[in-house]
Amino acid sequence: MKQLRPLLIAAVLFLGASQIATAQSKTAHVNVSEIMAKMPAMLDAQKQLEKLGATYDAEYKTMGEEFQTKLKKYESEAATAGDKANEERSKEMQEMQKRITDYRDNAQKELQQKEQDITKPIYEKIKASIQKVGKAKGFQYVLNSEGLLLADGPEITTDVKKDLGF
Repeated sequence: MKQLRPLLIAAVLFLGASQIATAQSKTAHVNVSEIMAKMPAMLDAQKQLEKLGATYDAEYKTMGEEFQTKLKKYESEAATAGDKANEERSKEMQEMQKRITDYRDNAQKELQQKEQDITKPIYEKIKASIQKVGKAKGFQYVLNSEGLLLADGPEITTDVKKDLGF
């Protein structure tokens, strides 16, 4: 009985170690950022967002220039205009400044929403491809290699790119 106990402990440790080795062999990693950076659909999305951002920037710049022009005009005429006119102009400038700030804030929100709307289907497509490739290769887990401190297992980024067609 005393001889059987160490043998039993050794068998349990061996089985535990083999299960850990098996679990590790069923884990792979993929670099999602690399895929996103080189995916044609993402490059097109970035161009769309840059174009929309440039449109917002141009409008914001125009509004700012208009504000500065009026401000200079009102400042130069302030001495000759009456108190009531200066007060009205001051309110007008405050309202104009608020519209500009609101425009900027809304443009940022719209740009962020547009980015989410455009990139969500791309992320979903990449996720589906990673799942497809991972399952086809027999992996139980596929981790994003970006945050890993050690990525010594199989790397399937190239396989996912092939599956996505680039």
